Amino acid sequence: MAVTVYHKLVRDRIPEVIAAAGKTCVTEVLPQETYIEMLDAKLNEELAEYQESKSMEELADLLEVVRAVAAARGSSIEEVEKIRCEKAAARGGFEKRLLLTEVRDET
Repeated sequence: MAVTVYHKLVRDRIPEVIAAAGKTCVTEVLPQETYIEMLDAKLNEELAEYQESKSMEELADLLEVVRAVAAARGSSIEEVEKIRCEKAAARGGFEKRLLLTEVRDET
C-alpha cells in the first residue's frame, strides 16, 4: 500500500474527489487560528503557482483563497471589494501602467 503524506489545506470537496478515485484519505478539521495560518500559507502557494503558469485557473484559485481569508478573519469578499473600490476612487487603479521612477523634493 502506497501512502503519500501531505500537510496542506485543501478545498472542501477534495476528499470526495479522492474517494471517487478509489482511494482513502485522512483529514482533520483545523482550529480557527491554525486555519488562518494555513490560509496565509495557501495564499503564498497559489500566488507562486499563478506566477509560474500565468493561467486564469491559478488566478481563480488565488481569488478563492482571498475569499476564504476574508471570511476567516470575520469579513467578506464584498467588504474587500468595497475597500478596493474606495482605494481605486481615491488613488486610482493600475490601468495607466505607470512606473514611478523618482520623486524630487524641490523645497
